[in-house]
Amino acid sequence: MKPVHAAIAAVLVAGSPAVAQDQLSIATGGTGGVYYPMGGGLAELINTHVEGYSATAEVTGASVENMGLIATGDADIAFALADTVKQAYEGTDRFEDQQLEMIRGLASVYANMVHIVALEGSGITSLEDLRGKRVSVGAPGSGTEVNAEAILSANGITYDDIDEQRLNFNETADALANGDIDAGFWSVGAPTSSILNLATTNDIVILELTDDQIAAAQAADPTFARLTLPGGTYEDAPDDIAILGVPNVLVVSSEMSDDLAYGITKAMFDNIADLQAVHPAANETTVDFTMSATPVPLHPGAIRYYEEAGAQVPDTLRP
Repeated sequence: MKPVHAAIAAVLVAGSPAVAQDQLSIATGGTGGVYYPMGGGLAELINTHVEGYSATAEVTGASVENMGLIATGDADIAFALADTVKQAYEGTDRFEDQQLEMIRGLASVYANMVHIVALEGSGITSLEDLRGKRVSVGAPGSGTEVNAEAILSANGITYDDIDEQRLNFNETADALANGDIDAGFWSVGAPTSSILNLATTNDIVILELTDDQIAAAQAADPTFARLTLPGGTYEDAPDDIAILGVPNVLVVSSEMSDDLAYGITKAMFDNIADLQAVHPAANETTVDFTMSATPVPLHPGAIRYYEEAGAQVPDTLRP
């Protein structure tokens, strides 16, 4: 079992510190993904529409690390993949013996698409071709690594079968371009800048998963959804590609005040066009998506907003 952020163990003993009352920290991911620009857009909405608070998007190692930052109070709001959020809340997998019961959802914002990318001419055209190859499985503490390991292991490929590298999105793109690795995983909203940039100077291949490979991953982790990466999203990928995806969840601590959670949720949905202008992934940010895709209870302040908006909040999403 790989360790989670070291400070989590301490916070489980000492309790979660009070949420900051003025400056809010939004834990995102690397600059080459979608969390960071989306976090910047959310920060601007808070700065403009939530009186008495200002927010800043922070670069982090993404999902796993972000759960630790929420638990310790080092971040007030965080983006994370649904499977990681579920594991943290339930105390399973990487969070075994470190259950983070304070995790609450504000919204599900969009679905990550798991991209598996190689260069044209590498001989890699399928998941099985990754055996014996140098593969970036994502940054340490990222949801990409959680997804990569789950997809590989569900299909009989372990880290013993590959030369795994733990690189962030920009590092993975650079390593592919330089010939330092053979393939890389991205779990990210599409399109993402690091793959777009890679495709402008290199011919890329995005691996399509078979029906059996998708079914095996879904059996191992029900948070996986079968998705289609539309043809033309990236250069050299003109056809639709069958891949796996995972919802992304905006999370906070149960320690956050109801009024603040309500204010952030309202600011985001009432001004969603501003967030969509920052990144097209926000086109998926809807109340219906939150009701269907959130894997943990919602914060009571967020529930207040959804009920005002006319949503039927399932019992499973109530604390």
